[in-house]
Amino acid sequence: MADKKRLSVVLIARNEAGLLAECLESVSWADEIILLDSGSEDGTLDVARGFGAKVFANTDWPGFGKQRQLAQSHATGDYILMIDADERVSPELRQSVENVLHNPPENTVYSLGRSNLFLGKFMRHSGWYPDRVNRLYPANFRYNDDLVHESLMTKDANVVPLQGDLLHLTCRDFFAFQRKQLSYAEAWAIQRHQQGRRCSFFSVISHTLGAFVKTWILRAGFLDGKQGLILAGVNAQYTFNKYAALWALSHQLQK
Repeated sequence: MADKKRLSVVLIARNEAGLLAECLESVSWADEIILLDSGSEDGTLDVARGFGAKVFANTDWPGFGKQRQLAQSHATGDYILMIDADERVSPELRQSVENVLHNPPENTVYSLGRSNLFLGKFMRHSGWYPDRVNRLYPANFRYNDDLVHESLMTKDANVVPLQGDLLHLTCRDFFAFQRKQLSYAEAWAIQRHQQGRRCSFFSVISHTLGAFVKTWILRAGFLDGKQGLILAGVNAQYTFNKYAALWALSHQLQK
């Protein structure tokens, strides 16, 4: 029987002291924990060190994709589990991960189903469940360079879904959530603009309406009740901000 593969849990964080302890407790069974900090001014580093994490810093923010690459470069494990401070590994998911480490097949990455909290409710529809993300993978894989909404470059690998939820405390504070959404929209628009992407005013409107319909109807957001309706509006607002910002950047360039 092959030796169990070593697991490195990798995080990037900034000012996450209030969330970090529960996150790290849920992965305390890993072989090592790597935390790359981007300039915390609270107790984030103390919390991380209290759980035995190896702490590094990079305050010259390069975007989410490259920051994750840098964080992973400090890991020594055979496999990487990439998580965020507002996520927790459930007991069932832990068991699934440990099963993989005992006998992993070649060229395979693993998707984790996220259960997302929105205004006090873990959503079960609206496109927010199971919200699969590729987060467990051999250390020779890495994230792309995207400034925001970065993703793992899976190449030609097999992608296998794991059992068990990754609990994601997505929206605990509505105002903080909205501020984060706005910053994501700005980063998205800037990156697309730099890539030469443009959009028409009609695209701003059509994408906004499409986001609401997709969330509320096509993804059965109505089954999530009041939270589903609010989320459909939030998704529409976020989409509007993205495409309106991209349109505005193009419009400003023409003046």
